[in-house]
Amino acid sequence: MDFRVVGLESPLFHALQHVMDFPDDAAGDKTHNAPTRTYVRDAKAMATTPADVKESPNSYVFVIDMPGLKSEDIKVQLEDDNVLLINGERKREEEREGSKYLRMERRVGKFMRKFVLPDNANTDAISAVCQDGVLSVTVQKLPPPQPKKPKTIEVKVA
Repeated sequence: MDFRVVGLESPLFHALQHVMDFPDDAAGDKTHNAPTRTYVRDAKAMATTPADVKESPNSYVFVIDMPGLKSEDIKVQLEDDNVLLINGERKREEEREGSKYLRMERRVGKFMRKFVLPDNANTDAISAVCQDGVLSVTVQKLPPPQPKKPKTIEVKVA
């Protein structure tokens, strides 16, 4: 099954690459048609959110690591009847008085992934479970269509 991952083959990453290659002195140039900050933020969120996609005989399963996130920090939505959107935000912990970070390596900020679902995905049967820091979104498959039986037409004598 071929899944199209929205963004990896789209102009989104080309625009992100363009912004990253953009010289600092041209950042204030308003004549250049640069992507918006939201667009770039979403591109970064998609690029830094790895996911596994599994197919079984009855379903598709999307697996994303989300250590330390609460269920209210994660949103799973269906857009345009066939685009699965998984997004949320990991917030930075509040610094307590008298303590400071010496090193911060864990990723904070927004994350997002979009997947175009195949035609046989049952968009009415989607479930999401987050257990031990791993989000599993299961999309059930529609049963295959029943083959049409030939219809017999009675031939009448005229």
